[in-house]
Amino acid sequence: MTYKRIEDYGLIGNMHTAALVGNDGSIDWLCLPFFDSPAVFNSLLDDEKGGHFSISAVDAVDNRQIYFPETNVLITRFGSDHSAAQVTDFMPVHEDHGFGSDPWTDTQPEIDCEESKIVRLVQGLLGETNMRMECKPAFEFASTGHQVEKTDGGVIFTSDNGVRISLTAPCEFIIEDGTAYADFKLDHGESIAFVLEQFDSNGEMPVDLTADDADVLFRETVDFWRDWVSKCTYQGRWREDVIRSLLVLKLLTFSPTGAIIAAPTASLPEEIGGERNWDYRYCWIRDAALTIDAFMRMGYVDEARGFMRWLGRRTRETNGNSESPLQIMYGIRGEHQLEEKTLDHLSGYRNSKPVRIGNGAYDQFQLDIYGELMESVYIYNRHGWPISYDMWMSLSKILDWVAGNWQKPDEGIWEVRGGRKQFVHSKLMAWNALAKGLKLADERSFPANRDMWISARDDIFREIVDKGWNEELQSFTQSYGSNVVDAALLQLLNIGALSPRDPRMSSTLKRIEETLTRDSLVYRYDPEESLDGLEGREGTFTMCTFWLAESYTRSGRLEDARFLFERMLGYASPLGLFAEETGPTGDMLGNFPQAFTHLALINSAFILDRALDHGTAKNGRS
Repeated sequence: MTYKRIEDYGLIGNMHTAALVGNDGSIDWLCLPFFDSPAVFNSLLDDEKGGHFSISAVDAVDNRQIYFPETNVLITRFGSDHSAAQVTDFMPVHEDHGFGSDPWTDTQPEIDCEESKIVRLVQGLLGETNMRMECKPAFEFASTGHQVEKTDGGVIFTSDNGVRISLTAPCEFIIEDGTAYADFKLDHGESIAFVLEQFDSNGEMPVDLTADDADVLFRETVDFWRDWVSKCTYQGRWREDVIRSLLVLKLLTFSPTGAIIAAPTASLPEEIGGERNWDYRYCWIRDAALTIDAFMRMGYVDEARGFMRWLGRRTRETNGNSESPLQIMYGIRGEHQLEEKTLDHLSGYRNSKPVRIGNGAYDQFQLDIYGELMESVYIYNRHGWPISYDMWMSLSKILDWVAGNWQKPDEGIWEVRGGRKQFVHSKLMAWNALAKGLKLADERSFPANRDMWISARDDIFREIVDKGWNEELQSFTQSYGSNVVDAALLQLLNIGALSPRDPRMSSTLKRIEETLTRDSLVYRYDPEESLDGLEGREGTFTMCTFWLAESYTRSGRLEDARFLFERMLGYASPLGLFAEETGPTGDMLGNFPQAFTHLALINSAFILDRALDHGTAKNGRS
């Protein structure tokens, strides 16, 4: 095998886990049974020993992928001059929110390690097509061996650690060196279904599905996704792009707990051959809160309630860290420790090492998370579900802490590993936490330490202006006393702290355009100018480009905003997906698909569409 481009993959999932399916019909990434489980197929990070599950046409000269409209059902088509076939990939979905009267105080439901099933329905479309299936698992990130045996309905793979997965299909399997093969032909109109699933070692072997059985599951899965999409209230421009982004965000939701992961992958590099390779299969407070903002703008309240239930449990826990009431991130079940380790036996995507699983940033101090959290709670209270008194009392204690601790340096939104600084964005979001807390307290007449919060809010703002402003550069800077800028400073405008007509804001925006923008794409900062404790460079940060489009909108530069927004859409994958970053040649970098990017697309589209309709944009979030 050779490495495909990151953008050559589609995503399927069931809100328990997800798989990346290449445009050649190969599943190269799958963790079972959950997002954060060890990978079973992992050729994404090692094309020789990582394992894969491929179905392809032997003589195909053209491969294409599309999503079945308004679903997360993926179709890969193989064509030649005389034949054509397609593989329809999906994971059956069952979702039960099961919310109580107050999601903040709901207890965590039991998490059933239910079967995670991938259905691959192969159909002949034209002539006679020669097909080949190859299933080669590599359990525990290719760190352990396995055995394979034939059964009446297929094959069973059993790892040396006792994990079992089955592959069933009504065809003849060949076993060789731990790999299962099948060669078969399909005439026009013929179908065959392959089903892969993990099952309990004490359970019965799953039976193979007929093509008709698979078609029933297909229809049920299509109906689920289309019913979910039908709840979207957005009818504006770029609706197809917005819907695809919403479908991605939904796939990144861990439905049993309400946690939302940053991305379904680990260690896809931010620079080919570089060391900026991280595991994103966890729930960041910041990312999830912003995702909830995007969901609620589009009319989705259940997802917000699910996250609030997850968050409520985090506020009632003791995290063992007296420095901050909340960690910046947790596991999908609420795990506190996410020990980072390297998998030295894997070569990494296109030889980008180290390959990391776990994430050492879990014990960082990042002050900004409270601003994004309170932004989300404020919107949730207004447009989702009025918060309870118990929820407010938990939040007010957090705001008391923010009022007393905002002066501390931190690692900031970008999780630098070069030491703590007084990041301007972190102070800004501490200001936003208190500002939104005060608004919420007043709107609901909740008890609050208003005098303390007002004093801290005002002190933060004064300090940002006094210490975060560089007179020589005529710009706010990344941190106090620095001479470099940061794309996160765009949030001064986007959250409504400064007016677009404020001279300090307009000159900061100009500085970001001059120093961080390349061919319309935006870097988050310059690692050579702002030492972050890591070697090498990185691509442009796609979310920051959407932030800039939002800033143009709020500044009344609608033509610039529309051009930048639509140009960024041109960098999407053929399926409308985005990674974390975009490289200098337009190639995707970083984990994929990325929640940060897709939520920023949704918010930018929402604000720009409204501004184009009315000719103006309201300053501040709404």
